[in-house]
Amino acid sequence: MSHTHHIHHTHRVLTFAEAFDLPTAVNLPTAARAFAVSPGTAYRLVRQGDFPCPVLRVGGQYRVPTTWLLRSLGIESLPVYAADIEAGATASALLTSTDAEREETL
Repeated sequence: MSHTHHIHHTHRVLTFAEAFDLPTAVNLPTAARAFAVSPGTAYRLVRQGDFPCPVLRVGGQYRVPTTWLLRSLGIESLPVYAADIEAGATASALLTSTDAEREETL
Protein backbone atom coordinates (compact mmCIF):
# COMPACT_ATOMS: atom_id res chain seq x y z
CA MET A 1 0.00 0.00 0.00
CA SER A 2 1.52 3.31 -1.03
CA HIS A 3 1.01 6.56 0.75
CA THR A 4 0.99 9.89 -0.97
CA HIS A 5 2.33 12.76 1.07
CA HIS A 6 1.48 16.30 0.18
CA ILE A 7 4.02 18.86 1.18
CA HIS A 8 2.68 22.34 1.73
CA HIS A 9 5.23 25.11 1.69
CA THR A 10 4.40 28.30 3.47
CA HIS A 11 5.52 31.48 1.82
CA ARG A 12 6.27 34.27 4.26
CA VAL A 13 4.79 37.62 3.29
CA LEU A 14 7.25 40.47 2.75
CA THR A 15 7.32 42.91 5.68
CA PHE A 16 7.40 46.71 5.29
CA ALA A 17 11.00 46.81 6.52
CA GLU A 18 12.00 44.19 3.94
CA ALA A 19 10.11 46.02 1.18
CA PHE A 20 11.93 49.27 1.93
CA ASP A 21 15.28 47.47 1.77
CA LEU A 22 14.80 45.85 -1.66
CA PRO A 23 17.24 46.36 -4.54
CA THR A 24 16.13 48.36 -7.62
CA ALA A 25 14.48 45.27 -9.14
CA VAL A 26 13.41 41.93 -7.69
CA ASN A 27 12.73 38.46 -9.03
CA LEU A 28 9.18 37.18 -9.36
CA PRO A 29 9.20 34.99 -6.20
CA THR A 30 10.12 38.07 -4.12
CA ALA A 31 7.38 40.14 -5.77
CA ALA A 32 4.98 37.25 -5.12
CA ARG A 33 5.79 37.42 -1.40
CA ALA A 34 4.84 41.09 -1.39
CA PHE A 35 1.38 40.17 -2.71
CA ALA A 36 1.10 37.11 -0.44
CA VAL A 37 0.86 34.61 -3.30
CA SER A 38 2.98 31.55 -4.02
CA PRO A 39 5.64 31.72 -6.73
CA GLY A 40 3.64 29.22 -8.79
CA THR A 41 0.57 31.43 -8.67
CA ALA A 42 2.71 34.46 -9.55
CA TYR A 43 4.12 32.75 -12.68
CA ARG A 44 0.60 31.72 -13.72
CA LEU A 45 -0.71 35.27 -13.22
CA VAL A 46 2.16 36.69 -15.30
CA ARG A 47 1.47 34.24 -18.14
CA GLN A 48 -2.21 35.25 -18.02
CA GLY A 49 -1.32 38.96 -17.93
CA ASP A 50 -2.97 39.29 -14.52
CA PHE A 51 -0.06 39.92 -12.13
CA PRO A 52 -0.94 42.96 -9.98
CA CYS A 53 1.99 45.07 -11.25
CA PRO A 54 4.04 45.35 -14.44
CA VAL A 55 6.65 42.61 -14.93
CA LEU A 56 9.69 42.74 -17.22
CA ARG A 57 11.25 39.76 -18.93
CA VAL A 58 15.04 40.16 -18.83
CA GLY A 59 17.37 37.46 -20.11
CA GLY A 60 14.80 34.71 -19.68
CA GLN A 61 13.88 35.82 -16.15
CA TYR A 62 11.03 37.89 -14.83
CA ARG A 63 12.06 41.06 -12.97
CA VAL A 64 9.87 43.59 -11.20
CA PRO A 65 11.25 47.10 -10.65
CA THR A 66 10.86 47.86 -6.96
CA THR A 67 9.23 51.25 -7.57
CA TRP A 68 6.47 49.54 -9.61
CA LEU A 69 6.05 46.90 -6.92
CA LEU A 70 5.76 49.43 -4.10
CA ARG A 71 3.31 51.62 -6.07
CA SER A 72 1.13 48.59 -6.76
CA LEU A 73 1.06 47.99 -3.01
CA GLY A 74 -0.04 51.59 -2.44
CA ILE A 75 3.37 52.73 -1.17
CA GLU A 76 4.28 55.93 -2.96
CA SER A 77 7.37 56.99 -1.02
CA LEU A 78 9.98 55.48 1.26
CA PRO A 79 10.08 56.40 4.94
CA VAL A 80 12.81 58.59 6.34
CA TYR A 81 14.24 57.44 9.65
CA ALA A 82 15.78 59.80 12.22
CA ALA A 83 18.65 57.36 12.79
CA ASP A 84 19.54 57.53 9.09
CA ILE A 85 19.52 61.34 9.14
CA GLU A 86 21.73 61.38 12.25
CA ALA A 87 24.16 58.87 10.72
CA GLY A 88 24.35 60.95 7.54
CA ALA A 89 24.98 64.13 9.51
CA THR A 90 27.74 62.43 11.52
CA ALA A 91 29.39 61.07 8.37
CA SER A 92 29.16 64.47 6.69
CA ALA A 93 30.69 66.18 9.72
CA LEU A 94 33.56 63.69 9.76
CA LEU A 95 34.23 64.20 6.05
CA THR A 96 34.33 67.99 6.37
CA SER A 97 36.16 68.29 9.70
CA THR A 98 39.90 68.68 10.29
CA ASP A 99 42.01 65.82 11.65
CA ALA A 100 42.03 67.39 15.15
CA GLU A 101 38.23 67.80 15.17
CA ARG A 102 37.82 64.20 13.96
CA GLU A 103 39.91 62.87 16.84
CA GLU A 104 37.74 64.78 19.33
CA THR A 105 34.53 63.14 18.01
CA LEU A 106 36.00 59.64 18.13
